[in-house]
Amino acid sequence: MNGAKLRARLRAGEPITMFTPHHASSGLAARLVELGADSIFVDCEHGTWSFEDVRMTSQIVRSVGGAAIVRPHSHERPVLIRYLNAGADGLMVPMVDTAEQARAIVDAVRYALPADHEKRLLVSMVETLEAIDNLDGMLAVDGIDVFFIGPGDLSQNMGYPPAPRFGEPRPAEVMEKVAYAVEKIRSAGKIAGTLVTAEELPHWLDRGVQFFYIHSDPFLRRGLAGIQTALGR
Repeated sequence: MNGAKLRARLRAGEPITMFTPHHASSGLAARLVELGADSIFVDCEHGTWSFEDVRMTSQIVRSVGGAAIVRPHSHERPVLIRYLNAGADGLMVPMVDTAEQARAIVDAVRYALPADHEKRLLVSMVETLEAIDNLDGMLAVDGIDVFFIGPGDLSQNMGYPPAPRFGEPRPAEVMEKVAYAVEKIRSAGKIAGTLVTAEELPHWLDRGVQFFYIHSDPFLRRGLAGIQTALGR
């Protein structure tokens, strides 16, 4: 499993990218890796990915040198185990708010893969003010590879829309919380991740973030807009 390769690179201080294809397409996922993505985000909290899609896509993504990171719809123990059994290279678990929840996730992974759990990458998503308040306890949990601040759900938790209009920044109050969480994660010697645009990535790279989740839609949007402009539309 290529989750272990991602972990080794992160521990060596390298930045890692994770792109979302936005569609249940193993071919598109593989093409993103061929074009330079380190890993693919298989979002089973949103979208239409099935367990069979996860199995097939994980195999194809690995065949071109990438890793498939699955976000389950919850941190229910049987759900985590099924995605691991389907062949996910890693899990990116949503809405982890407490150290107890983080430990339960680690326990589920180690139960599912008693001999191979180190071959998978485990990402804990920090998406609420409660999670930020509980970060100290969560950062003490052994077995979490990346603590990922999700600015979209955090925005909603703070009373803002999940995403700003295309090209506009997120509210300053939200970004201050993201920066606070990143600093706390880095100060604890742990690996921080967050969602970025191409324009935002250098800023967070300078702050020590290593795990970058990137949407493919902005690239498609800009590319199509360029074609429309060339056509005079």
